[in-house]
Amino acid sequence: MAKESIASSVAQILDEFLEKEGYSLYHTEFTKEGPDRYLKVYIDKNEGYVGTDDCEKVSRYLSDRLDEKDIISQNYYLVVSSPGLDRELVTQEHFDRYTGSEVELSLYRAVNGQKQIEGFLVSRTKDETVITVDGEEMKLPTKDISKVRLAVRI
Repeated sequence: MAKESIASSVAQILDEFLEKEGYSLYHTEFTKEGPDRYLKVYIDKNEGYVGTDDCEKVSRYLSDRLDEKDIISQNYYLVVSSPGLDRELVTQEHFDRYTGSEVELSLYRAVNGQKQIEGFLVSRTKDETVITVDGEEMKLPTKDISKVRLAVRI
């Protein structure tokens, strides 16, 4: 089964359960790391923070449903966790939700000698990501950005 299809199936399996339990699905990915495959499921809590008990509850439920439906033919490790405070922004919904937030961008190639840029997210489209850095607007081709995470300041 294709990665996108697995993520979509996991979302369908979890939809009703997560809503009933007060969680939401942040992101799902099926990856290969070395010889191993991982189904990574990131959950958010509608109120408060996600703890290990929350991850365990969702993991047990999902593991049972995946065993029943047998949608993944390869061996894999199931990982359920919080996306964390420094969560990666992946979908357009994430970018819309965190517009105005401070972000850290990792670039494929340097801009002004930097491959890491911090600023405030203004907007994101398929073609262009706009941030402000020290009050100056910076427009970057979205294809040149490898990763965007929320910045964490303590």
